[in-house]
Amino acid sequence: MLSFDTPDRPDWTRDGHDWPHRAASRFVPAGGLTWHVQEFGPAEAPVLLLLHGTGAATHSWRGLAPLLAGQFRVVAPDLPGHGFTDPLPARELSLPGMAKAVGALVAELGLAPAIVAGHSAGAAVLARMCLDGALAPRLFVAFNGALAPLPGAASVLFPSIARLLFLNPLTPRVFAWTADRAAVRRLIEGTGSRLDPEGLDLYRRLFAKAGHVRGALGMMANWDLDRLHRDLPGLALRTLLIVGGDDKAILPDTAFTLRDRLPDARVALARGLGHLAHEEAPERVAELLLEEARAVGVV
Repeated sequence: MLSFDTPDRPDWTRDGHDWPHRAASRFVPAGGLTWHVQEFGPAEAPVLLLLHGTGAATHSWRGLAPLLAGQFRVVAPDLPGHGFTDPLPARELSLPGMAKAVGALVAELGLAPAIVAGHSAGAAVLARMCLDGALAPRLFVAFNGALAPLPGAASVLFPSIARLLFLNPLTPRVFAWTADRAAVRRLIEGTGSRLDPEGLDLYRRLFAKAGHVRGALGMMANWDLDRLHRDLPGLALRTLLIVGGDDKAILPDTAFTLRDRLPDARVALARGLGHLAHEEAPERVAELLLEEARAVGVV
Protein backbone atom coordinates (compact mmCIF):
# COMPACT_ATOMS: atom_id res chain seq x y z
CA MET A 1 0.00 0.00 0.00
CA LEU A 2 1.34 3.43 -0.95
CA SER A 3 1.93 5.93 1.82
CA PHE A 4 1.58 9.60 0.93
CA ASP A 5 2.90 11.21 4.09
CA THR A 6 5.28 13.68 2.38
CA PRO A 7 4.27 17.32 3.04
CA ASP A 8 2.61 18.78 -0.05
CA ARG A 9 4.78 21.83 -0.73
CA PRO A 10 8.43 22.65 -0.01
CA ASP A 11 8.70 24.29 3.39
CA TRP A 12 11.39 26.95 3.85
CA THR A 13 12.13 26.12 7.49
CA ARG A 14 12.48 22.40 6.81
CA ASP A 15 13.45 22.08 3.13
CA GLY A 16 15.23 25.41 2.73
CA HIS A 17 17.65 25.12 5.63
CA ASP A 18 20.53 24.27 3.24
CA TRP A 19 19.11 25.77 0.04
CA PRO A 20 21.79 27.09 -2.34
CA HIS A 21 22.64 30.72 -1.50
CA ARG A 22 20.11 30.80 1.32
CA ALA A 23 21.59 34.09 2.56
CA ALA A 24 20.51 35.71 -0.73
CA SER A 25 16.86 34.70 -0.18
CA ARG A 26 13.91 36.75 0.97
CA PHE A 27 10.13 36.53 0.72
CA VAL A 28 8.13 39.24 -1.07
CA PRO A 29 4.33 39.67 -1.16
CA ALA A 30 3.12 40.71 -4.63
CA GLY A 31 -0.01 40.13 -6.68
CA GLY A 32 -1.68 38.08 -3.97
CA LEU A 33 1.25 35.63 -3.71
CA THR A 34 4.25 35.32 -1.43
CA TRP A 35 7.34 34.93 -3.61
CA HIS A 36 10.70 33.39 -2.83
CA VAL A 37 13.30 35.70 -4.38
CA GLN A 38 17.09 35.58 -4.41
CA GLU A 39 19.23 38.66 -5.07
CA PHE A 40 22.94 38.94 -5.77
CA GLY A 41 25.30 41.80 -6.49
CA PRO A 42 25.32 45.54 -5.71
CA ALA A 43 21.98 47.36 -5.51
CA GLU A 44 23.23 50.16 -7.81
CA ALA A 45 24.29 47.81 -10.63
CA PRO A 46 22.18 47.22 -13.78
CA VAL A 47 19.38 44.76 -13.03
CA LEU A 48 19.42 41.28 -14.54
CA LEU A 49 16.15 39.38 -14.07
CA LEU A 50 16.45 35.58 -14.25
CA LEU A 51 13.47 33.23 -14.68
CA HIS A 52 13.92 29.47 -14.38
CA GLY A 53 12.03 26.88 -16.44
CA THR A 54 9.17 24.51 -15.69
CA GLY A 55 9.88 22.15 -12.79
CA ALA A 56 12.91 24.08 -11.53
CA ALA A 57 13.43 26.81 -8.91
CA THR A 58 16.14 29.31 -7.91
CA HIS A 59 18.59 26.44 -7.41
CA SER A 60 18.86 26.36 -11.21
CA TRP A 61 21.04 29.51 -10.96
CA ARG A 62 23.29 28.29 -8.14
CA GLY A 63 26.35 28.31 -10.39
CA LEU A 64 25.45 31.11 -12.82
CA ALA A 65 24.10 33.88 -10.56
CA PRO A 66 27.30 34.41 -8.52
CA LEU A 67 29.31 34.67 -11.76
CA LEU A 68 27.07 37.52 -12.95
CA ALA A 69 26.80 39.29 -9.60
CA GLY A 70 30.04 41.21 -10.16
CA GLN A 71 28.43 43.13 -13.04
CA PHE A 72 24.71 43.08 -12.20
CA ARG A 73 22.11 43.18 -9.50
CA VAL A 74 20.79 39.70 -10.20
CA VAL A 75 17.15 39.06 -9.21
CA ALA A 76 15.84 35.49 -9.44
CA PRO A 77 12.40 34.41 -8.17
CA ASP A 78 10.81 31.01 -7.89
CA LEU A 79 7.93 31.04 -10.37
CA PRO A 80 4.40 30.55 -8.98
CA GLY A 81 3.80 27.00 -7.76
CA HIS A 82 7.51 26.22 -7.98
CA GLY A 83 9.97 25.92 -5.15
CA PHE A 84 8.96 28.16 -2.26
CA THR A 85 6.60 30.55 -4.10
CA ASP A 86 2.83 30.30 -3.66
CA PRO A 87 0.82 28.71 -6.51
CA LEU A 88 -1.50 30.62 -8.81
CA PRO A 89 -5.18 29.67 -9.10
CA ALA A 90 -5.67 27.07 -11.85
CA ARG A 91 -7.52 29.56 -14.07
CA GLU A 92 -4.40 31.81 -14.16
CA LEU A 93 -1.88 29.12 -15.14
CA SER A 94 -1.63 30.32 -18.73
CA LEU A 95 1.37 32.05 -20.26
CA PRO A 96 -0.34 35.48 -20.00
CA GLY A 97 -1.39 34.66 -16.43
CA MET A 98 2.17 33.77 -15.45
CA ALA A 99 3.49 36.90 -17.19
CA LYS A 100 0.98 39.06 -15.29
CA ALA A 101 2.02 37.49 -11.98
CA VAL A 102 5.73 38.10 -12.62
CA GLY A 103 4.84 41.65 -13.67
CA ALA A 104 3.26 42.24 -10.26
CA LEU A 105 6.48 41.07 -8.58
CA VAL A 106 8.64 43.28 -10.82
CA ALA A 107 6.44 46.27 -9.97
CA GLU A 108 6.55 45.51 -6.24
CA LEU A 109 10.35 45.34 -6.32
CA GLY A 110 10.56 48.52 -8.41
CA LEU A 111 12.72 46.85 -11.03
CA ALA A 112 13.63 48.19 -14.46
CA PRO A 113 15.77 45.32 -15.77
CA ALA A 114 18.50 46.15 -18.26
CA ILE A 115 18.70 42.46 -19.17
CA VAL A 116 16.13 39.70 -18.85
CA ALA A 117 17.18 36.08 -19.20
CA GLY A 118 15.11 32.94 -18.93
CA HIS A 119 15.54 29.22 -19.27
CA SER A 120 13.07 27.21 -21.36
CA ALA A 121 9.53 28.24 -20.29
CA GLY A 122 10.98 31.12 -18.27
CA ALA A 123 12.17 32.62 -21.56
CA ALA A 124 8.60 32.40 -22.89
CA VAL A 125 7.28 34.31 -19.87
CA LEU A 126 9.86 37.05 -20.38
CA ALA A 127 9.20 37.26 -24.12
CA ARG A 128 5.48 37.66 -23.44
CA MET A 129 6.19 40.43 -20.94
CA CYS A 130 8.46 42.26 -23.37
CA LEU A 131 5.91 41.99 -26.19
CA ASP A 132 3.17 43.31 -23.91
CA GLY A 133 5.26 46.27 -22.71
CA ALA A 134 5.58 45.04 -19.12
CA LEU A 135 9.37 44.99 -19.53
CA ALA A 136 11.66 47.14 -21.67
CA PRO A 137 15.17 45.68 -21.33
CA ARG A 138 18.10 46.39 -23.61
CA LEU A 139 18.84 42.68 -24.03
CA PHE A 140 16.72 39.53 -23.96
CA VAL A 141 18.53 36.22 -23.43
CA ALA A 142 16.97 32.78 -23.81
CA PHE A 143 18.75 29.69 -22.48
CA ASN A 144 17.30 26.87 -24.61
CA GLY A 145 14.14 28.95 -24.79
CA ALA A 146 10.69 27.36 -25.23
CA LEU A 147 9.58 29.97 -27.73
CA ALA A 148 7.95 27.83 -30.42
CA PRO A 149 5.17 25.21 -30.38
CA LEU A 150 6.26 21.59 -30.33
CA PRO A 151 6.36 20.12 -33.84
CA GLY A 152 3.41 18.23 -35.29
CA ALA A 153 0.89 16.44 -33.13
CA ALA A 154 3.04 16.95 -30.03
CA SER A 155 1.88 20.57 -29.84
CA VAL A 156 -1.64 19.27 -29.13
CA LEU A 157 -0.91 16.02 -27.33
CA PHE A 158 1.68 17.28 -24.85
CA PRO A 159 -0.49 19.99 -23.20
CA SER A 160 -3.52 17.68 -23.32
CA ILE A 161 -1.70 14.88 -21.49
CA ALA A 162 -0.29 17.35 -18.97
CA ARG A 163 -3.81 18.70 -18.42
CA LEU A 164 -5.19 15.22 -17.73
CA LEU A 165 -2.38 14.53 -15.29
CA PHE A 166 -2.86 17.90 -13.60
CA LEU A 167 -6.59 17.30 -13.15
CA ASN A 168 -5.97 13.92 -11.49
CA PRO A 169 -5.25 14.77 -7.83
CA LEU A 170 -3.26 11.55 -7.35
CA THR A 171 -0.77 12.18 -10.17
CA PRO A 172 1.51 14.69 -8.39
CA ARG A 173 1.55 12.51 -5.27
CA VAL A 174 2.43 9.33 -7.19
CA PHE A 175 5.18 11.21 -9.06
CA ALA A 176 6.52 12.59 -5.79
CA TRP A 177 6.45 9.14 -4.18
CA THR A 178 8.53 7.65 -7.02
CA ALA A 179 11.02 10.54 -7.42
CA ASP A 180 14.21 8.86 -6.26
CA ARG A 181 17.66 9.88 -7.46
CA ALA A 182 17.78 7.27 -10.25
CA ALA A 183 14.44 8.44 -11.66
CA VAL A 184 15.55 12.07 -11.55
CA ARG A 185 18.83 11.23 -13.26
CA ARG A 186 16.95 9.51 -16.08
CA LEU A 187 14.65 12.51 -16.43
CA ILE A 188 17.54 15.00 -16.56
CA GLU A 189 19.65 12.88 -18.90
CA GLY A 190 16.61 12.58 -21.15
CA THR A 191 17.01 16.31 -21.85
CA GLY A 192 20.60 15.82 -22.97
CA SER A 193 22.15 17.18 -19.75
CA ARG A 194 24.33 15.65 -17.08
CA LEU A 195 24.35 17.25 -13.64
CA ASP A 196 26.60 16.74 -10.65
CA PRO A 197 25.24 14.85 -7.61
CA GLU A 198 24.24 18.07 -5.81
CA GLY A 199 22.27 19.28 -8.84
CA LEU A 200 20.45 15.98 -9.14
CA ASP A 201 19.66 15.93 -5.45
CA LEU A 202 18.13 19.42 -5.56
CA TYR A 203 15.77 18.35 -8.34
CA ARG A 204 14.99 15.15 -6.44
CA ARG A 205 14.06 17.14 -3.35
CA LEU A 206 11.70 19.35 -5.37
CA PHE A 207 10.13 16.47 -7.31
CA ALA A 208 9.49 14.67 -4.02
CA LYS A 209 6.98 17.43 -3.15
CA ALA A 210 3.57 16.91 -4.74
CA GLY A 211 2.82 20.63 -4.60
CA HIS A 212 5.88 21.46 -6.68
CA VAL A 213 5.00 18.73 -9.20
CA ARG A 214 1.45 20.11 -9.36
CA GLY A 215 2.84 23.58 -10.14
CA ALA A 216 4.95 22.23 -13.00
CA LEU A 217 2.12 20.13 -14.46
CA GLY A 218 -0.31 23.04 -14.23
CA MET A 219 2.10 25.27 -16.10
CA MET A 220 2.58 22.70 -18.88
CA ALA A 221 -1.13 21.94 -19.08
CA ASN A 222 -1.96 25.56 -19.89
CA TRP A 223 1.04 26.35 -22.09
CA ASP A 224 -0.11 27.65 -25.49
CA LEU A 225 2.87 28.91 -27.46
CA ASP A 226 1.06 29.49 -30.76
CA ARG A 227 0.17 33.12 -30.06
CA LEU A 228 3.61 33.89 -28.63
CA HIS A 229 5.25 32.37 -31.70
CA ARG A 230 3.06 34.49 -34.00
CA ASP A 231 3.92 37.63 -32.03
CA LEU A 232 7.68 37.09 -31.83
CA PRO A 233 8.57 39.17 -34.93
CA GLY A 234 7.40 42.15 -32.87
CA LEU A 235 10.12 41.55 -30.26
CA ALA A 236 12.08 44.64 -31.25
CA LEU A 237 15.09 44.31 -28.98
CA ARG A 238 18.49 42.67 -29.05
CA THR A 239 18.06 38.93 -28.51
CA LEU A 240 20.61 36.25 -27.71
CA LEU A 241 19.54 32.62 -28.09
CA ILE A 242 21.97 30.43 -26.11
CA VAL A 243 21.50 26.82 -27.20
CA GLY A 244 22.92 23.57 -25.88
CA GLY A 245 24.05 21.57 -28.87
CA ASP A 246 22.90 18.31 -27.25
CA ASP A 247 19.48 19.60 -26.09
CA LYS A 248 16.93 16.80 -26.52
CA ALA A 249 13.99 18.74 -25.04
CA ILE A 250 14.06 21.66 -27.50
CA LEU A 251 16.00 20.82 -30.64
CA PRO A 252 18.83 23.29 -31.41
CA ASP A 253 17.55 23.81 -34.96
CA THR A 254 14.54 25.57 -33.44
CA ALA A 255 16.72 28.47 -32.33
CA PHE A 256 18.10 29.05 -35.82
CA THR A 257 14.57 29.15 -37.23
CA LEU A 258 13.57 31.63 -34.51
CA ARG A 259 16.61 33.79 -35.20
CA ASP A 260 15.41 34.32 -38.76
CA ARG A 261 11.99 35.49 -37.53
CA LEU A 262 13.31 38.01 -35.01
CA PRO A 263 14.38 41.56 -35.88
CA ASP A 264 17.74 41.53 -34.04
CA ALA A 265 18.83 38.10 -32.86
CA ARG A 266 21.80 35.78 -32.91
CA VAL A 267 22.39 32.21 -31.79
CA ALA A 268 25.26 31.12 -29.55
CA LEU A 269 25.67 27.35 -29.81
CA ALA A 270 27.19 25.70 -26.72
CA ARG A 271 28.40 22.37 -28.05
CA GLY A 272 28.37 19.34 -25.78
CA LEU A 273 25.70 20.76 -23.45
CA GLY A 274 22.04 19.84 -23.08
CA HIS A 275 18.81 21.53 -22.06
CA LEU A 276 20.27 22.58 -18.70
CA ALA A 277 23.41 24.07 -20.23
CA HIS A 278 23.51 26.91 -17.70
CA GLU A 279 23.69 24.36 -14.87
CA GLU A 280 26.21 22.08 -16.59
CA ALA A 281 28.70 24.80 -17.55
CA PRO A 282 27.78 28.09 -15.84
CA GLU A 283 31.17 29.67 -16.66
CA ARG A 284 30.67 29.16 -20.41
CA VAL A 285 27.11 30.46 -20.33
CA ALA A 286 28.04 33.46 -18.16
CA GLU A 287 30.72 34.50 -20.64
CA LEU A 288 28.29 34.30 -23.55
CA LEU A 289 25.83 36.54 -21.72
CA LEU A 290 28.53 39.00 -20.60
CA GLU A 291 29.92 39.21 -24.13
CA GLU A 292 26.51 40.21 -25.45
CA ALA A 293 25.95 42.64 -22.55
CA ARG A 294 29.20 44.38 -23.46
CA ALA A 295 28.15 44.54 -27.09
CA VAL A 296 24.97 46.43 -26.23
CA GLY A 297 26.72 48.67 -23.71
CA VAL A 298 25.03 47.43 -20.55
CA VAL A 299 28.38 46.72 -18.87
